[in-house]
Amino acid sequence: MRRPPKDTEESARKITRRGLILGASQVGFMGLLVLRMRQLQVDQADQFRNLAEENRVNMHLLAPARGLIYDRNGNVIAQNQQNYRVVVRKEDSRDLDVVLERLSHIVVLTPSDIARIKKELRNAGPSAPVTIADRLSWEAFAKIAVNAPALPGITPEVGLSRAYPYGADFAHVVGYVGPVSDYDLQRIDDGDPLLRIPRFQIGKFGTEAKTEKTLRGSAGVKRVEVNATGRIIREIDREEGQAGKAIQLTLDANLQKYCLARMEGLSASAIVIDVENGDVVACASAPSFDPNLFVKGISVKDYSTLTQDPYRPLASKTVQDRYPPGSTFKMVTALAALEAGVITPQETIRCRGYVEVGGRRFHCWKRAGHGNVNLHNSLKMSCDVYYYEVAQRVGIDNIAAMARRLGYGKKFDIPMSAVSAGVAPDKAWKREELGKEWVIGDSLNVSIGQGLVLATPLQVAVMSARLATGKSVEPRMIASLDGIKQPELGGTDMGINENHLRAVRKAMFAVSNESGGTGYGSRIVEDSMRIAGKSGTSQSGNSIVRNADVEWDKRDHALFTGFAPYETPKYAISVVVEHGGGGSSTAAPILRDIALQALYGGTPPLEAYPSNDRATIRTQQLRIQALDPNQLEAEQDPV
Repeated sequence: MRRPPKDTEESARKITRRGLILGASQVGFMGLLVLRMRQLQVDQADQFRNLAEENRVNMHLLAPARGLIYDRNGNVIAQNQQNYRVVVRKEDSRDLDVVLERLSHIVVLTPSDIARIKKELRNAGPSAPVTIADRLSWEAFAKIAVNAPALPGITPEVGLSRAYPYGADFAHVVGYVGPVSDYDLQRIDDGDPLLRIPRFQIGKFGTEAKTEKTLRGSAGVKRVEVNATGRIIREIDREEGQAGKAIQLTLDANLQKYCLARMEGLSASAIVIDVENGDVVACASAPSFDPNLFVKGISVKDYSTLTQDPYRPLASKTVQDRYPPGSTFKMVTALAALEAGVITPQETIRCRGYVEVGGRRFHCWKRAGHGNVNLHNSLKMSCDVYYYEVAQRVGIDNIAAMARRLGYGKKFDIPMSAVSAGVAPDKAWKREELGKEWVIGDSLNVSIGQGLVLATPLQVAVMSARLATGKSVEPRMIASLDGIKQPELGGTDMGINENHLRAVRKAMFAVSNESGGTGYGSRIVEDSMRIAGKSGTSQSGNSIVRNADVEWDKRDHALFTGFAPYETPKYAISVVVEHGGGGSSTAAPILRDIALQALYGGTPPLEAYPSNDRATIRTQQLRIQALDPNQLEAEQDPV
C-alpha cells in the first residue's frame, strides 16, 4: 500500500535527526579517544616510560669493603682478599633447578648446597644476592662467565673476603668474621640492609665483633638492565658504599708472635702493658688457633680438635679465665695494711710455719717457717703467715677496697670477647652472691690470693702497672680509629702514699734481684733493665699432694707479675701457666724473656741473662727463630 507523502516526509526527518545524533556521538567518541591517546602518548609519556624502565631495571646492593685492622707499627693483621663467587637473586631465579643443574657441571653443588640456596632465596629480599658458591678458582669463574647465556639469572661477581695474614697470632684479640645467622639477627638490633644479605660476613668474636659497626661500613647501590631471562645487559649507574673504618691496635705483631712462640707447648697467657699510656702491646693466649678456618667455614673435624684439646685453644685466657692470683695478691694486702696504719714497713711478724685461728691451722708454704720477717722479706720470700696476721688487723673490707683501686673486680673496656670482671670479695659480696656470712678464715685465704678472690691475667698486669706508677693506668687496645688517635689511658694519681708504694716496689725488686728472692733464678743481669716482680702459686686441687704426684690438670697454676725497668718503669707484665706448678720456676723465666724482648725491641743479647743460663737461652732463641724466619737474628756469640 502506498504511503502518504506526509508520512514519508516525517519518516525522512526522523532518520536524518537520528543520523545526526549518531554521527555527533561517533565524532564525540572519536574526539575523546584522540584526547586520551594524546594524554597517554604526550602528557604522560615520561611516566609510562619510567614504568617500562623499572620493569627491566634492577637495583642491587653493593657490600662495602670491610675496614682493615693494623698493629701499632702499621702491619695489617686483618685484611680483605679478592673472592671469586657466583650469586643469584630471587627476582632473577627463574627455572632455578635447571640452572643449578647446568652450573653443577662447572662447580660442585651437593644436595645440601642446593637446599641451602633455596632456603636462603625464600628468606631473602628480591634484590639480595644469595651466594651459590664462593672462593672459586679463576678457571671456574671464567667458565661461568663464558656460559652466562645458558645460566640465566646467575651472576659471577668479584667480591672481598676476610683474611688474617698472621694466622693464630692475633686470634683471641682480633677474632674472626662469619656469615650472618638468624641468631645474629635476633641479638643485634640493627636495621642495616646489609645484614639481610644471606651469608654476609659480620664479626663473630674479638675485635671484629666488638667494633662491628665501625668496620662494616655502609652499602652502595647499582642499577642494572636485564633482559627477559634475567641476564644482565648492562650496568646503568652505581653509587659506591662507604668502606668500613680502619682500626689500629696498640699491639706489637713481633712481640705478640714472640710471646706465643715462648709459650709453645703450654697452656698459658701473657699480657704486656705500657705503663706510660696503658697500651696493651702484647696479649697472648696459648695455644691459639687459625681464625682463617672459621672464615672459610670450619670443618666438624677441625672444630672437634679445638674443642677437645685439654689446653683449650679457643679460650681467651688473658681476659676470660679467672684464677686465684696466689701470692701476687700480697702487694694488695700489704698496701691496704700500710694505708690503714696497722703495720709499718719495719715491723716484724714471727712465722713459725702456721697460725691457728678458730681452732684451725693455716700453714705457710714453708712448713718450717721463716722466722721474724718484715714487709720487705715477707714479699721477697713470699711468707704466708705474715699476711695471715696482717689480714686479721686490716680486715677484708680494706683489702677489697685496695684490690679495686689496683684493678681487681673491674671489667675493663677493651675490644675483646668474654672479658671478665673477676672477683674482689668482701662481706657484702659473699652475702649477696653466696648467701653466707663472712668468716675470719675467708680473710686469711684472700690475703694470700686464695679462696674467693679471682683475677684475670689482664687485671694482674694492671695491678703491676699501677704499683709501678702510682697512677690509675687503664688498659687500651685501640690506638687510632680511621686515622684519629684515641685518648691515652695513663691515668691520674691514685692517692696512695708514695712511701708505701716505694716500700712495696723495693720488696718486689728484691724478689727478682736479691739472693733468697723467689724470682732470683730468673733475674736480668743488665742493670738498666732489672725486673721488680712477684711470684704466685694458685691452688687448683688438693694442696697437700705434690704437683709432681698428680695429673697435669690437677696441678697448681703458676703466676709471675712485675714491671721493668725498675728505676724507670716502661712495661708491666703478667704471665700465667695453667697447671704449671710453681710461679718462680715456671712463669718467672717466661716473664723475664718477654720483658727483655720488649725492652730491646727484638732478640736481646745473651749478656742480659745470667751466665749459667746463656747456653739454654741460645738454644731457645734458635728454636723460636726456626718457628719464624722473620724474627730478628740473635747474637751469634753463645758465651
